[in-house]
Amino acid sequence: MSESEMAGSAVDAEGSDDREPEPTEPDAEPLLAPRDGVPNVSSSRTEIARAADLLDSGHGPFAVDAERASGFRYSNRAYLVQIRRAGAGTVLIDPVSHGGDSLDVLAPLAEVLAGDEWVLHAADQDLPCLAEIGMLPTSLYDTELAGRLANYDRVNLAAMVQRLLGLQLTKGHGAADWSKRPLPPEWLNYAALDVEVLVDLRHAIAAVLEEEGKTDWARQEFEYIRTLVASPTRRDRWRRTSGIHKVRDPRTLALVRELWTTRDQIARRRDIAPGRILPDSAIISAATANPDSIDKLTALPIFGGSKQRRSAQVWLDALARGRADDPPDAQEPSTGPPPASRWARRKPEAAVRLEAVRAELVQLAQQVSVPVENLLAPEIVRRLCWDWQPVDDPAAAVDAFLADSAARQWQRELTVPALARALTPT
Repeated sequence: MSESEMAGSAVDAEGSDDREPEPTEPDAEPLLAPRDGVPNVSSSRTEIARAADLLDSGHGPFAVDAERASGFRYSNRAYLVQIRRAGAGTVLIDPVSHGGDSLDVLAPLAEVLAGDEWVLHAADQDLPCLAEIGMLPTSLYDTELAGRLANYDRVNLAAMVQRLLGLQLTKGHGAADWSKRPLPPEWLNYAALDVEVLVDLRHAIAAVLEEEGKTDWARQEFEYIRTLVASPTRRDRWRRTSGIHKVRDPRTLALVRELWTTRDQIARRRDIAPGRILPDSAIISAATANPDSIDKLTALPIFGGSKQRRSAQVWLDALARGRADDPPDAQEPSTGPPPASRWARRKPEAAVRLEAVRAELVQLAQQVSVPVENLLAPEIVRRLCWDWQPVDDPAAAVDAFLADSAARQWQRELTVPALARALTPT
């Protein structure tokens, strides 16, 4: 799915990863409401300060979650933050309705949260939007990633809670428009339940990893996620338009690029998901047909609707600019290796190396009971095999390459011997 269609979809990444329906086990106890009830939402400066004081009176790690409005809004900002701590209970924070500067209003809360470990499920989804409002963990535990290191087949929140705690979380409102105000009571119940047993889950999965000798592996992974600096946004995001593989002519690609850019500018200005401004399918349709009049444009699917008719001149002007633009390259410039499917033709020796390396890693992953993609990122493996040159000390060369690629120490210790063996055929 393209980037823009993901933004236009009503299915949020956090919803799909967080509350997938799971088979109900007979002994699973339904968890329908928070044990202390659903707390009121803290939205004003005074209410948020009181919530911070309440959390400060508790003890132990903080269970943290955030709800966004992906598929509805252009931004990825947090519209609700849920926090639970032993001795304090749960607080629900509205980080957008306080009427002041978010960093200033939320500063007391951020200060308290810096005092102990955060427990999140799929932390990489929530940390960026929490960082935007000044909330940064000094220590992190990611229960989803812990489940992956334990080699669980299903690591969404509902599956892990049911497996380890014997509780059943029902599918809820993760894909809802959390920018809506006021938030419905059933949504708030769902949000509070997201952190209700998160610390219990953390302790349960930590015991599993301890038994398997993976505690230090998890610690290194959590610290990597906590300190990860986001990569720069790719330059040619318009190339992710769904259906663009059907477009071969560079001049038609120029029309796709201009329609996508115009839509993105409108979506950013109005803070609406791009797919709700104009779906990808309409961009491909208009670029392929290349209409030069409003009548021709509005004869196309989607553009004939009342909403798009009002904006017809905007899209027609975009097409005109696209015709005047220099056409882009047919393929996006790449700084990395090509898709592995092309290696046999373009660099057959690299294809042989990749096959040998993958076989070694699959065997090693089975031995240590970790998914192969968590053993070593596939992108690192591909770059290693594509760029490899024979050397006198392959183990040292592989280890240096992995270190430069930000592979963690535990990954290097496990994989370097296997990789060096695969890259040095006898």
